[in-house]
Amino acid sequence: MFVQEEKIFAGKVLRLHVCTMEGAEWLEEVPEDTTVEKLKERCLKHCVPGSLEDPKTVTHHKLIHATSEKVLTDTKTVLEENIQDRDVLLLVKKRAPMLLPKMADVVAEEKRKQEQKAPDKDAILKATANLPARSADRTVTHHNMRDFQTELRKILVSLIEVAQKLLALNPDAVELFKKANAMLDEDEEDRVDEIALRQLTEMGFPESRAVKALRLNHMSVTQAMEWLIEHADDPSVDAPLPGQAPAEAPAEGAASSAEAAAGPSSEEGGEEAKDELTEIFKKIRRKREFRPDPRAVIALMEMGFDEKEVVDALRVNNNQQNAACEWLLGDRKPSPEDLDKGIDTNSPLFQAILENPVVQLGLTNPKTLLAFEDMLENPLNSTQWMNDPETGPVMLQISRIFQTLNRT
Repeated sequence: MFVQEEKIFAGKVLRLHVCTMEGAEWLEEVPEDTTVEKLKERCLKHCVPGSLEDPKTVTHHKLIHATSEKVLTDTKTVLEENIQDRDVLLLVKKRAPMLLPKMADVVAEEKRKQEQKAPDKDAILKATANLPARSADRTVTHHNMRDFQTELRKILVSLIEVAQKLLALNPDAVELFKKANAMLDEDEEDRVDEIALRQLTEMGFPESRAVKALRLNHMSVTQAMEWLIEHADDPSVDAPLPGQAPAEAPAEGAASSAEAAAGPSSEEGGEEAKDELTEIFKKIRRKREFRPDPRAVIALMEMGFDEKEVVDALRVNNNQQNAACEWLLGDRKPSPEDLDKGIDTNSPLFQAILENPVVQLGLTNPKTLLAFEDMLENPLNSTQWMNDPETGPVMLQISRIFQTLNRT
């Protein structure tokens, strides 16, 4: 019997599973000494029939070992590539190389970019050289763009005077201002953001400490929590805030108020009522005295500034430490004395505010006076008063009138 020589010396035959990106798949049986290029030619006969005359067809495809994701080298054999029986191979067409752009296209692209480029300063000056000059006073324009927060303080100072005069004309003026004074007492002692307080107490902080932390940090839960953690071992953490009256003080004040209320006789009622009204005004003024942020005072004094000028800086800049530092290092304007100056009562802005019916009605409400007094020294509380159903509409009208006149 005759046996072909290549069959005697042929290597081990491997059964390989071949797939294409188009979804075709088949089994290919090849000896292990077959080159990858020959294997690729056999595979291409299945998916690219009749195209092997073009030598580029073979070079434009590659075989990938699916398990190792390795691209097989054409000159190596199946054995050298360590391909095993029943391995899976993927036949993939190579990505065509990017064609280099033609020189004409490059030049055209550069020209297009130059045409779309924004003009420089010299080109602008050259193009506008023959245009007529217009004299615009930029300083006046900038001056007219008034800052609402700066003007609001002046507006509040003047509106407080108007509100006090209107409320004083009321026959029940003393009782109205007693009510405002009591509201201010309640505001100082009891007004704490309930949601913020609940969040802190749910974290395990004592309520008294949480209240103190919120007041020190302008009702910010995050900053209050950081303060509580930082002062957890501080022996003075439960000490009352500076400026807070002892528990007996309110009772004593209430007693004196009661005595004052019961004191006047019917004959001296008018004069005594006037004096009592003056005293209540003074109490309200004292209660809205500025209270600087203790931490900001310490931080600024550590920089070498005197305590009085630090307090002035914080008062001018609404207890904002960074702004106060810039004020101390700058020209220190506006001065603390400027804060008590009201707006020109004959100005169109103030006249428009007074003519607004919502503002007129609000000025007869003691709560509006309380809100103005509070915002004057604690601008950070403005948001709370804006959301109040009684004082919010008044503040909204003032803001709208200011914005309207500022645009004209």
